[in-house]
Amino acid sequence: MNARPFIVALDGPAGVGKSTLAKRVAEALGVAYLDTGAMFRTVALHVAKSLGNTDAAETPAEGPKLQALLKQCIFSLQGVGDQTRLLCNSKVVGDEIRSEEAGMMAAKIARTPQVREFLKQAQQRLGKNFSLVAEGRDMGTVVFPEAVCKIFLDAAPEVRAMRRYRQLQDMGEATDLAALTQQIRLRDDEDRNRAIAPLRPAGDAHIIDTSHTDMDQVFALVMQAVGQAVDQARP
Repeated sequence: MNARPFIVALDGPAGVGKSTLAKRVAEALGVAYLDTGAMFRTVALHVAKSLGNTDAAETPAEGPKLQALLKQCIFSLQGVGDQTRLLCNSKVVGDEIRSEEAGMMAAKIARTPQVREFLKQAQQRLGKNFSLVAEGRDMGTVVFPEAVCKIFLDAAPEVRAMRRYRQLQDMGEATDLAALTQQIRLRDDEDRNRAIAPLRPAGDAHIIDTSHTDMDQVFALVMQAVGQAVDQARP
C-alpha cells in the first residue's frame, strides 16, 4: 500500500453487513477500522444517562448544555483490522451500545446538527494522521469526501432484518423478526430523509447490492476497487 495515510469510506444502511466487511478490509490492508455508528450510539447513551432519560425518547435541544455533554466524550482508537478498539475517555466501548434501543436512540440523536458536527470533527481527527477503513452512513459524502475509495453497500430491508435477527440470537438477545424488520424500515426512513447528511451514495462510490451476494464475493469486489484506487493515488 502507499506510504501516505489514506481513507476507505464504506457506507450503507443498517444491517447491510458494513461492520463485518469493514473489519475484514481493514485487516487485509493492515489499517485501523473506524465504526462511526458506534460513536453515535456511545454519545446517545451518554446523553441519555447524563439526563436521567433511560429511553432517550427526546433529543435535548441544541445549546451549551448539549455541547458540554458532547465534550465529555473523547474518542480514540487502538489496534488495526479486526482488533481495532474504539475508546471513549480511554475506556473501550463495549456491547452495551449494540442493543436495538441504542440503535434507535442513535438514529434520533443523529438528526441533531450539533451532534453531527461534533462527531464529524471527532472522526476527521481520528483519520487525520493514519489510514482507516471508515464505516458509517455519510463517510463518503460528508466526513471523508477525499477518501481514496468509496463503497456503498445496500440490501433489501427483509434481508437485513434476518441478518440482524441472527446476530442478536448469537448474542443471546431475544427479538421478534417482524418487529425488527419494521425497526429497520423506520431507521432507513430516518437516515434517508433527514435534512442533514442524508444516507445516499457519493457520486463516485462503488455501489454493491449484497441481498443475494455472500460476504466473500462482496469482499473480493471491495478489495479489487480499493486496490485500483490506492494504486491510482500513488504518486
